[in-house]
Amino acid sequence: MSSTYSPPSGPLDILFDDHALLAVNKPAGLLSVPGRGEHLADCLLTRVQAAFPTALLVHRLDRDTSGVMVFALTPHAQRALGQQFEKRQTRKTYVARVWGQVGEKTGTVDLPLIVDWPNRPLQKVCHDTGKPAVTDWRVLRSSATESRLRLMPRTGRSHQLRVHMQALGHPILGDPFYAHGPALDFPRLMLHSEELRLNHPESGKGLSFRAPADF
Repeated sequence: MSSTYSPPSGPLDILFDDHALLAVNKPAGLLSVPGRGEHLADCLLTRVQAAFPTALLVHRLDRDTSGVMVFALTPHAQRALGQQFEKRQTRKTYVARVWGQVGEKTGTVDLPLIVDWPNRPLQKVCHDTGKPAVTDWRVLRSSATESRLRLMPRTGRSHQLRVHMQALGHPILGDPFYAHGPALDFPRLMLHSEELRLNHPESGKGLSFRAPADF
């Protein structure tokens, strides 16, 4: 993590809140949780806790990824929501702009991932020791130079969408880890968590939180 971390300012973009949970739209460039060192203390969790003191972490998004994140407001809600993520009972949808024209309209990337230890936090495909990782994708529109995709991960591995798109031959635009050359020449990582579906931790009612991408 660079010491030049300069997170965006601005008020919380609250999508939903009740007595048990909170959904917010995380801006790109803001850590989900504090990093090591005082210069990495500012993050979405601490900003949320300033307004909702009982807020507890449930899941994370990469610093450079924007979009929907949920927080629990009680320990019971944290356990219940955490189990939904662990058991893959949530449904997540992302939007990404990727390099090049994707030929097919839909597809699936099924490639196991593992941390690239000498180059942490990078991840890599490893068929011998990698953990299962599956991503469904669909083209929304495409040109000769880039494509806009909807990504539906079935698993939640670190950097999964970023590595899978690179492996597909179409890295996400602006990705400082996995894109190269002109694909890097963008102001941010073009990846956004557009929608998250889950069940309310107390009532069990199905909920859908959505934040359209701003790119």
